[in-house]
Amino acid sequence: MNSMMAQPLRVAVAGVSHGHAAFILGRPDKGDMQIVGIYEPDVAVAKLRARQYHLPENLFYTDLEKMLDAVKPTVVLAFGAIKAHREVVEAAAPRHIHVMVEKPLATTVADAVYMDSLARRYQVQLLTDYETSWYPTVAKTFQLLEDSSYAGKVRKVAINDGHKGPKEIGCGPEFLAWLTDPVLNGGGALMDFGCYGANLMTQMVKNRLPISVTAVARHFKPQVYPKVEDDASILVDYGDVQCTIQASWNWTFNRKDMEVYGDKAYLIAADKNTLIQRDSERRPAMVRHITAADVPVYEDPFNYLIDVLNGKIKMPAYGLYAPANNVIVVRILDAARESVRTGKTVYF
Repeated sequence: MNSMMAQPLRVAVAGVSHGHAAFILGRPDKGDMQIVGIYEPDVAVAKLRARQYHLPENLFYTDLEKMLDAVKPTVVLAFGAIKAHREVVEAAAPRHIHVMVEKPLATTVADAVYMDSLARRYQVQLLTDYETSWYPTVAKTFQLLEDSSYAGKVRKVAINDGHKGPKEIGCGPEFLAWLTDPVLNGGGALMDFGCYGANLMTQMVKNRLPISVTAVARHFKPQVYPKVEDDASILVDYGDVQCTIQASWNWTFNRKDMEVYGDKAYLIAADKNTLIQRDSERRPAMVRHITAADVPVYEDPFNYLIDVLNGKIKMPAYGLYAPANNVIVVRILDAARESVRTGKTVYF
């Protein structure tokens, strides 16, 4: 899908220590967005990004509120520590500035609920961006589930996300410093990759709360990640359907995939473009190559943001970017952490 605006969207960036900052700093100039200011309290990180992306140093600020008042953006994009998302919304919402954060929304339920309340009070949009929201196979899976009931009654879902580990894949020290911190990131692999499964499942059940969450976490590489878990399995039970979320920094290779099992068929979104379907024991599985030409999907999250802000589309409350969905995501992750801590199932 493409977005059109009469004038480029005025964008400020709050924090650039996240590896995903490349999504905006390295985005080709399409004439639809203009970066008018960048807040980064770490001067060394600011200088690093200025060099990497050939940005003028006068774009950078070390005070968030001063930047917002000086450049008056329409929206702020948060690419710092997850814990810092709250301060971004606290600064932006009262100034009637919209916000998009990188996943997950927050590290604690209290922060997530407060951020959502601020967005509603000041009537600003608050979006959370996940890479899997851009995947044609994910969009096609939901289309088949909702429009044609292809799979029938869904009983089991398995969602697997992660990679070899942030250090192993070459994340920079400025990113690792908070990504592997139990406060700044809220945890390790459980938060970093468990959020994808919680987000997708919450859309699938249209914002229903689960009955219970049971989780197990492992520390396979304490010498690499001494402060946080590097592997987690989360069982989210809704009574009529169960979701198993496997989040890990120990996979053999990068993976983001989803398996949906119904009483009529199954769907496996094996990667961004590969969808596997099977609806009969007598017929082999069908492997399909799915692209944006096959299903309505925004492969650029900023195009989605623009169309939400200009009223071209309305974000559904249970949608992958929506605050209502993402507050529930944080509740699921918080319950998973508590289950890991106590060794018991957490009931909602």
